[in-house]
Amino acid sequence: MSGKPIVPLIQYEDADDAVRAVYDDIMAFRKIDWINNFWKVLAHDPALLKRTWESVREVMAPGALDPLTKELIYIAVSATNGCEYCTYSHTAAARGKGMSEAQLMELLAVVGMANETNRLANGLRPPVDVQFEPAG
Repeated sequence: MSGKPIVPLIQYEDADDAVRAVYDDIMAFRKIDWINNFWKVLAHDPALLKRTWESVREVMAPGALDPLTKELIYIAVSATNGCEYCTYSHTAAARGKGMSEAQLMELLAVVGMANETNRLANGLRPPVDVQFEPAG
């Protein structure tokens, strides 16, 4: 996936006020002094940029799942979907939240196994066991 973006990156100094407001919020929330390239391509549509940032901020905030667990899930989905950018980004974020290399390797082993068994189950279509269904 690395290579030239489909649209140019919108740097902070070239951004309009609406985009700069989102960039400022991202930097303040994350306590960083830079904007990553994902946001710089979304900035071509300020409403999409704002909506996506607000959703990410809400979903990735601490809740019933701790922040590291959320990053691990993000890595798993990103690896499965083949999103190089998100795999790198969320692996860096997970490392910042304490993920070890052993945890990353085990996570990817689980991802690989889940993908394999999901494909087998999808292909063979076994009926769902009644014991797996929610009570009620």
